Amino acid sequence: MKTVSKSTYFTDNIGGHLALDLLNTVAVAYGQLTDSLQTDADVNQWLLQHAVASDPKALEIAGPDLIEKAHALREIIRELVSAKKAGTTLKIDALNAYLQHGASYLQLAKSEAKQYRIERVRQIESAEQLLAPIAEAAAELIALEDFSMVRKCESPDCVLWFYDRTKGHKRRWCSMAVCGNRHKVASFRKRLNA
Repeated sequence: MKTVSKSTYFTDNIGGHLALDLLNTVAVAYGQLTDSLQTDADVNQWLLQHAVASDPKALEIAGPDLIEKAHALREIIRELVSAKKAGTTLKIDALNAYLQHGASYLQLAKSEAKQYRIERVRQIESAEQLLAPIAEAAAELIALEDFSMVRKCESPDCVLWFYDRTKGHKRRWCSMAVCGNRHKVASFRKRLNA
């Protein structure tokens, strides 16, 4: 897989769900399959951007194998999503192994405006604990969400997934600005040449 800079091609939040956004860190850019998570620092930045981690030093706590653990979790989620869409048996043991590492508790907190809220405090002593919120999101996606709304982009050249949250639930493309526009242009050219 080729490395591509985030400024060149960035697919964050296209998935509309944390677990799908992790899947979408592998995308097709300029005709080549690319992985935007190449280093532990890339994973740490992604986790911060997606509010999975709030401490920029979480990378130091997680240890040196964060990239390997993130790639493994991504592939576990990809297999589960693909199997669920295909209607085949899900192999859940690997995801459950990540879920077992999650260590958290709820805490009551008060804002400056004297409003109370519940916060989840997570213990982070390993890469698995740092990635546990993504594993939890994947489990919730598989077990609780309307899976008919989980779709792969209809472009034959695209590998991105998304959760269709549109009002009419007729979303077909990862992005109208990218794949949707390419489809429109191709259809227009086909009509011109016909």
